[in-house]
Amino acid sequence: MTESSFSRKDMIAVLIFAAFILIVLPLALEPFRLNLVGKYLTYGFVGLGLVLCWGDAGILSLGQGIFFGLGGYCMAMFLKLEASTPAATKIQSTPGIPDFMDWNQLTALPWFWRPFHSLAFTIAAVPLVPALLAFVIGLAMFKRRVGGTYFAIITQAIAAILTILIIGQQGYTGGVNGITDLRTLLGWDIRTDHAKLVLYFISGGLLIACLLLAQLVRRSKLGRILVAMREREDRVRFSGYDVANFKIFVFCAAAALAGIGGAMFTLQVGFMSPSFVGIVPSIELVIFTAVGGRTSLLGALYGTLLVNWAKTTFSEDLPQLWLLAMGALFIAVVVAFPNGLAGLVQENVAPLLARLRPRLRPVPSATVDAPKQGAVR
Repeated sequence: MTESSFSRKDMIAVLIFAAFILIVLPLALEPFRLNLVGKYLTYGFVGLGLVLCWGDAGILSLGQGIFFGLGGYCMAMFLKLEASTPAATKIQSTPGIPDFMDWNQLTALPWFWRPFHSLAFTIAAVPLVPALLAFVIGLAMFKRRVGGTYFAIITQAIAAILTILIIGQQGYTGGVNGITDLRTLLGWDIRTDHAKLVLYFISGGLLIACLLLAQLVRRSKLGRILVAMREREDRVRFSGYDVANFKIFVFCAAAALAGIGGAMFTLQVGFMSPSFVGIVPSIELVIFTAVGGRTSLLGALYGTLLVNWAKTTFSEDLPQLWLLAMGALFIAVVVAFPNGLAGLVQENVAPLLARLRPRLRPVPSATVDAPKQGAVR
C-alpha cells in the first residue's frame, strides 16, 4: 500500500467502518442479532465485486448469486463430509456418505466430492471454482463483444439454469433442501454462540482485507483503465488495450469475492441451498449495491447492511409489504439518487463539511514573529 493508493481520508473511512462492525456492533447487539449482521456482511463481499465489475468497468451481472452459491457449496461439501463419518452414519444403507445420497440410493461418494475431504483444497476451491466458471463465461461473451443488457440477461439465464441443475441432481447436491446439518469444522462445533462470534470477527476481518485489496486495484493503473472502458470502450480499444481481457479479469475477481462471501455464509448460517443461487437473490445483491452506491466500496457495504436490516425489520413486522418496499426502494434509487447513499453524502454532506472546516480552524494570534513565520513558509 503506497501513499498514492490510500489517502488519509480513505484510511479514516475504512477505520470508521472497521470500528463500527468489529467494536460497536459486537458491544451493542445480542448474539442472535449479531449473527444476522454477520450474514449481512457475507453479502458485502458480493457488493465489493459489483463495485469493481459494475461501478468501475460498467459490466452489470445479474447472476452473482451463481458465484456466491458455488463458494457456499464448496464449503458445505467439506463440512458435510466431516459430519458424515462411518460412525455418524452407521444407520444408513451405505455408511460414510452424506445422508441425502443414501436416500437417493447412491452407494459410493461421487468423484467430484472426494477432494473436499481436504480443508486446504476447499479453501483454494472457494474462490477458484467461481472464478473458473466466470472465466469460461467471460471468455465466451467478452471475446465476442457481448455486453450491456445482453450480458446481464445471459448471466440471469445462467443463474436460472444452475438453480434447476442443482435441484434436479438431488442425489449429488441435496436438491431443493440443499446441504444441511453442518456441525463441525475440524472438530470445532460451529453451532455454538461462541463459534458464531468468532466466525463473525473472521468474516469482518476478511471483508476489511478484501476492501483494502479492492481499493488498491481501483487506485492502480488497472483501475483507471477499467473506468476508461466504462466511459469510452472504443477509445481504450483503439489505444492498444485488449478490452476483453480486462473485462474477463474483473469479472473473475468479482466472482472470487462472491465465492468467499458464500463460504463465510455457509459457516455462519450452517447450510447452503439453491435459494441463494437463482435470479431473485442475484437481483437483490445488485439492489444492495445500488442503494449504497455502485461507485463506492464503502457505500456498497453500508447499503448492504442498511437494506438487510430493513428487510429483517419489515419481514418481522409487515412481511406482506417487504417486496413492495424493496421495489419502491430500487425505483427511488434509479430515479432520485442514481449514485446511491454514497452519492448523497458526496453531493450534500461533503460540501457542507468543506464549508465548515475553515470556520472551525483556530485563527492564529497576531504576534511580532508572524511576518517572519509567513516569510519562512
